[in-house]
Amino acid sequence: MITAIVLIKTSVDRIPEIAEQIAALESVSEVFSVTGTYDLIAMVRVRRHEDLAEVIPGRISKIPGVEGTDTHVAFRTYSQHDLEAAFAIGLDS
Repeated sequence: MITAIVLIKTSVDRIPEIAEQIAALESVSEVFSVTGTYDLIAMVRVRRHEDLAEVIPGRISKIPGVEGTDTHVAFRTYSQHDLEAAFAIGLDS
C-alpha cells in the first residue's frame, strides 16, 4: 500500500465543505483541518503509484475551491496501532 500525505490550500470560506468532499473520495482515509500554510491535510492510500495521479490531480485538485496541493509520498509507515497489533499476536486476552 502506498501512502501519500497531501497538503491542500483551499478557499477559506469553504474549508468544511471541501474537506467533506475530499473525505468522501475512494482512497482518501482521513482529512484534517489544520492551522498554518495549508488548510487541509489528506491521507491517500493506493495500491499503485499510478493511482496517485488519478486521485490527487484527477479528483482532489478538481474539487471547486481547491487552490493547490503539495504531495509527499511516504517511504514507510510507522504506527502505534501497528506496533500494538504486532505485539498482541499470540497473546490471550
